[in-house]
Amino acid sequence: MMMDQATQARLRTWLGARGHNVNPELTIKPLTGGQSNPTFLLSNATEKFVLRKKPDGVLIKSAHAIDREYRVISALKDTSVPVPDALGWCDDESIIGTPFYLMSYLDGRVFVDQSLPGMAPPERAAIYREMNRVISELHRLDIDALGLGGYGKREDYLPRQITRWSSQLSSAKIPVPEGALRLMAWLPAHLPPPQPAALIHGDFRLDNLIFHPSEPRVIGVLDWELSTIGDPIADFAYHCMSWHIPHALWRGIAGLDLQRLGIPEEADYQRQYFIGRTAIAPADWRFYLAFNLFRMSAILFGIAERAQQGNANAADAVQTGAKAGPLADLGCDIAGI
Repeated sequence: MMMDQATQARLRTWLGARGHNVNPELTIKPLTGGQSNPTFLLSNATEKFVLRKKPDGVLIKSAHAIDREYRVISALKDTSVPVPDALGWCDDESIIGTPFYLMSYLDGRVFVDQSLPGMAPPERAAIYREMNRVISELHRLDIDALGLGGYGKREDYLPRQITRWSSQLSSAKIPVPEGALRLMAWLPAHLPPPQPAALIHGDFRLDNLIFHPSEPRVIGVLDWELSTIGDPIADFAYHCMSWHIPHALWRGIAGLDLQRLGIPEEADYQRQYFIGRTAIAPADWRFYLAFNLFRMSAILFGIAERAQQGNANAADAVQTGAKAGPLADLGCDIAGI
């Protein structure tokens, strides 16, 4: 998605009014990655920053919540969870057509393939330890001290999530995967005991992290659109879906020789996260995995629907949306239904 010259001119005026250098050297280029909110790199001879906006067109209510993204990265500044600096918010749609915000550009490494090709086993192990450390730190943050006590409801996270994604699927204009329908019926009847509420990311995965250029250290957690107050185990189980999704299907490591690669087994990764916490029952863990596969299936199904309507951001939206069915089926297998 590109910005036309008139839109760029309005954006330059907005930036200039806020003290940014908008000389002719300023370039505005789309950044790759992500199926949701269009993102652009703005750069000149002296600075780089990132602009993130809502997509154009008719959107699902409450989706593409970039205002929440901006709020949470603002709140997390100087905490143990690294984020880009929040640089400015604009809800004036006359500038570029939708609300948008600016954040600092982080110069680091982004890994998409979770098998981390080209790395030695100790390097992979260090990357996985760091991911685990950051999500653990996130779930230990004091939401009230951060001013995020009202960022979401503290009760009934799982029932509300199941209702939300079930409602989205039920209102779809294209056929819903059969596995998703089965999970929609099974999940409400198998809810685990509630967990203490925490700030959760909602999409915590390897390619939403920026690592230091040479060290196994996260310098920024991105894509907070789905963040809220909720069940931290649900957030962690979402992160752990990778151990169950085949590598050939989508962003998974299931079926790989993890020991040879230096990647921890899921049980070891769980143990690291649950240090100092109370671990949950295996049956509840299966529920959390099935819930997240249902949720992920619903998200990808939404991408498929937007692609059919011609309103998807990424060029591979059709292929990504097609994974909704296999992920729902995998959730059914884990749930045993």
